[in-house]
Amino acid sequence: MSKPIRLRVRRQEKPDTAPYWEEFEIPYREQHNVVSALMAIREQPHNAEGKPVAPVIFECNCMEEVCGACAMLVNGKPRQACSALVDQLEQPIVLEPLRKFPVVRDLAVDRAKAFNGLRKAHAWIDIDGSWDVHEGSPRISPQQWDLNYAFSRCMTCCCCMEACPQYGEGLDFVGPAVLGQVFLMNSHPTGKWFAKDRLHAIMGEGGLSDCGNAQNCLEACPKEIPLTTAIGKLGRATTLQMLKDLFGD
Repeated sequence: MSKPIRLRVRRQEKPDTAPYWEEFEIPYREQHNVVSALMAIREQPHNAEGKPVAPVIFECNCMEEVCGACAMLVNGKPRQACSALVDQLEQPIVLEPLRKFPVVRDLAVDRAKAFNGLRKAHAWIDIDGSWDVHEGSPRISPQQWDLNYAFSRCMTCCCCMEACPQYGEGLDFVGPAVLGQVFLMNSHPTGKWFAKDRLHAIMGEGGLSDCGNAQNCLEACPKEIPLTTAIGKLGRATTLQMLKDLFGD
């Protein structure tokens, strides 16, 4: 008979209360991932000592490593809990909330700072306006399309932010995920029309110059997005934009 699955969870009841550790055991089952293990705890919420407790709070949605909602620290590494298979993890499996974002409760965190960074950088494509986006619109080369697709896979899971030493509480850096989306939007035929605004957004405080080139983001990204490629290309783009600002377009 297989041994039970053991989990050690860093819990916190409210944003302003002290965290504490609690251990759980659930019966072994093949093909458990961390999310399904947490769901099993939720069905019968009692700790390893048999004491009834409140269910562990966490976020999840797609279960296909697409939405990014279930990002947490699994055995000390930022990753998606849905693709973290129990049989491949050392036990007890240690689960913690992402450290770079305020805890809401247990493993759920407030990632508003990351989304505010996307708003600051205008990281979307405007499709409403008087321009023609259909017949006669610019085409994208196969090479550029391949690169754009890589960046379009970003889930805003914030694993790259968690691994970045320049991102966190008290620091202004918008983070690698935001810079990746700026590069993606500026590479789009329609998005290029607002490239100047995005470049100006990352040329100021908390922008591109705050990157320390640690390259931890490459290791942490579950989608293997070439974030340092974007950062390098944006470095050249912002330098060119600075010269244009000085001498005129």
